[in-house]
Amino acid sequence: MYEYKTKGTCSQKIFFDIENGKVKNVQFLGGCNGNLKGIGSLVEGMDVEEVIARLEGVKCGMKSTSCPDQLAQALKAAKADK
Repeated sequence: MYEYKTKGTCSQKIFFDIENGKVKNVQFLGGCNGNLKGIGSLVEGMDVEEVIARLEGVKCGMKSTSCPDQLAQALKAAKADK
């Protein structure tokens, strides 16, 4: 399981697995509980590249990032570590 410390969001960490290039078991620590559970459910089983393409650059209000954007950053970091 990967663990990513978020930057600039209400959530503090994201936990997830990557199996055969697919995103699995996404969990956020902190943040908007229902919305983040929804994001986790929506991306479950999706290709890592597809999730990054869809979520990277999403902003929350006046912030330069968001929890979905941080998930994209976490997936990119996990790919770089492999």
